[in-house]
Amino acid sequence: MSCSFPWGFFCFFLVVLCLPDSNISTPSHGCFVEERTALMDIGSSLTRSNGTAPRSWGRGDDCCLWEHVKCSNITGRVSHLYFSNLYASDEVLDAHGHSFWRFDTTVFSSFPELQFLDLSMNNATFQSWDVFESFRNLRELDLSSNRLNGSIPSSLFSLPRLEHLSLSQNLFEGSIPVTPSSNITSALKTFNFSMNNLSGEFSFFWLRNLTKLQKIDVSGNANLVVAVNFPSWSPSFQLKVLVLSGCNLDKNIVREPIFLRTQHQLEVLDLSNNSLSGSMPNWLFTEQTTLVYLNLGNNSLTGSLGPIWYPQMNLQAISLPMNRISGHLPANISSVFPNMSFLDVSSNTISGEIPSSLCNITRMEYLDLSNNSLSGELPNCLLTEYPILTTLKVSNNKLGGPIFGGTNHLSIKHALYLDGNKFEGTLPRYLTADFDAHGTLDLHDNNLSGKLNFSQWNLSTLCTLSLAGNSLIGEIHPSICNLTRIMLLDLSHNNLSGAIPNCMTALELDFFIVSHNSLSGHIVPFSFFNSSTVMALDLSHNQFNGNIEWVQYLGEIKYLSLGSNKFEGQISPSLCQLQSLRILDFSHNSLSGPLPSCIGNLSFGQNPVGIPLWSLICENHFRYPIFDYIGCYEDRGFSFRTKGNIYIYKHNFINWMSGIDLSANMLSGQIPRELGNLGHIKALNLSHNFFDGPIPATFANMSSIESLDLSHNKLSGAIPWQLTRLSSLSVFSVMYNNLSGCIPDSGQFGSFDMDSYQGNNLLHPASEGSECAPSSGHSLPDDGGEKANDPILYAVTAASFVVTFWITFTFTSFRM
Repeated sequence: MSCSFPWGFFCFFLVVLCLPDSNISTPSHGCFVEERTALMDIGSSLTRSNGTAPRSWGRGDDCCLWEHVKCSNITGRVSHLYFSNLYASDEVLDAHGHSFWRFDTTVFSSFPELQFLDLSMNNATFQSWDVFESFRNLRELDLSSNRLNGSIPSSLFSLPRLEHLSLSQNLFEGSIPVTPSSNITSALKTFNFSMNNLSGEFSFFWLRNLTKLQKIDVSGNANLVVAVNFPSWSPSFQLKVLVLSGCNLDKNIVREPIFLRTQHQLEVLDLSNNSLSGSMPNWLFTEQTTLVYLNLGNNSLTGSLGPIWYPQMNLQAISLPMNRISGHLPANISSVFPNMSFLDVSSNTISGEIPSSLCNITRMEYLDLSNNSLSGELPNCLLTEYPILTTLKVSNNKLGGPIFGGTNHLSIKHALYLDGNKFEGTLPRYLTADFDAHGTLDLHDNNLSGKLNFSQWNLSTLCTLSLAGNSLIGEIHPSICNLTRIMLLDLSHNNLSGAIPNCMTALELDFFIVSHNSLSGHIVPFSFFNSSTVMALDLSHNQFNGNIEWVQYLGEIKYLSLGSNKFEGQISPSLCQLQSLRILDFSHNSLSGPLPSCIGNLSFGQNPVGIPLWSLICENHFRYPIFDYIGCYEDRGFSFRTKGNIYIYKHNFINWMSGIDLSANMLSGQIPRELGNLGHIKALNLSHNFFDGPIPATFANMSSIESLDLSHNKLSGAIPWQLTRLSSLSVFSVMYNNLSGCIPDSGQFGSFDMDSYQGNNLLHPASEGSECAPSSGHSLPDDGGEKANDPILYAVTAASFVVTFWITFTFTSFRM
């Protein structure tokens, strides 16, 4: 039997090998074609959303060499995609003003061997989650800090190899899709769903089969009910990280720590912002504890920090602010916490003296003991012998003794807060410090005395200096000009006198506050501070004089307070150049003349402030797994009179408060109707001047006004009925004018008592005469609404009627 070779089959086999087949993927120079194409599609998606694709994408055929991409050494397939913060654009905005990246997730189907996907911090939105079900090899998925919404897909919990899942800082709603019957992958080690809008119940008992679980973070979900305590349950996992800050947490987690006592490998524990009660859980500090970071801040814990019997060698950061912890700090605190770098026990009721053993904790970087009842003197070593201490806060205690303990050198690297105590004596004539480029020195509200002389201060990097609320006297020494990097200078509430010194080079101040002194003289622009950069200027309650033409140079000013001085002259229209202005106080001066109508063109809050006022002076960052601490400097605050009271505003008040106070001057003429354009202003005080004429009906356009004071002027005419539209108005006064007619009683005017109108003898309640408002449907007149009461107009109208009548009568009689 002859044997023949199957040449036909062989030729067919060769043809198949040579033919291109779309179903057979082959690497092209180390990169599979469909994966390269998918990456190019992602780059195109970035471009369509006004983002920018990485520069290396498209250069060369091997996508494994492109940025943000890693391939398997065995298969050549894409295994890792590092897309964190890949998209950055401010051009495509949603309805809330956020930029976002419309991401088509189907493109991921081209990466069958994907093990790692980091798409965090991209403001991305997804249309579909279906493709994630095919990620059978995925081990880590990070989608944090995007704009993902809706419900969390339950399919994510079924990915067989998924170990790390982070969906934090998104817009997810509803419950976490885990139930007693859920088939959760046993490979899961960490999941982070923090900072969303999750609700419903989340029980730790449902995680009982996750033997490898190490991290749970569901913080920042205020409506999420978290159940942790189950008496008969011993979890099969040992957590290393547990972060439950700001949840609807089981309130017994500390008082009856059934679950916590089963966790013996915890390194990070954050139960802050939960209104927890019970005693300070010192039982956490055992001999075998593994804790590194502990945050129990903003609760209602009582008891004391101690006794602690065993050294906590691993513990590096403790944050316990805003509780009710009392007692003393442990005398042996350096033995108990030898490796501490961050300690915050502020805003409690801790008393006694500050133990000097704190100085033996050589790794301390941040120490906050403020807002307690600590007494005695501040250990000198804290000021001079702490080589890496960045920030020391002991504000608002009962500490005393000589300021700086008599030392002339400060070892603090960044910020020293001694304010709100009883430190006394004069400022040292010679002072050096190891401040970094943004040094802060806050000594306000103490018992300091003597004169200001900075001639031998070597603090060239000082950024913030507050000496407010002391008993300093004399003139401001010209040596203050040596503080060339100063951004905030607060010398208010002292007994300083004389003129503000002239500097060869004006200081680049953002905040300059010298209110409540006896300073005098003229203000010369660009002599002491750079007028074009200052954002907050408070010269109130002094003896300054001269005109105020110089304010036109304050191009960046947001808060301007010149009240209670001796300024005179007129308010120039050049004031209207200050388009960033939010608070204007010229009250209690001798300003005269008319009010420029262009003031109505100022925005006063219409345009949002780009950079928050107080975020310009912030401390160094302290980054820990459970708190990223960024503390901004907090001064005494700015004052402004509204609603009959003086209010102190702190932090970013400038983003929501706006007002004008021109009271107690000699301003005259009619109130410009253009002031009605100030639709975002919240307070307007024109009282105690010589304004005459009518109240502009255009004031009805000030839709945000809360306080309107026009008292003690010479205003006449009726109260415009249109003002009843002001739904936010809570304080209104027109006392002691010459107003007439009826008093509106609708809208907010129904809540004002008669004291708001006294001293106007021709005013009467609406019930005693005709209605104040015309029939509905009338709108604001374009000319301000004053023509309706014009006597000349009445006369002309009457005469026209008479003439028309007689012409008609004569014509009719003639025809008859």
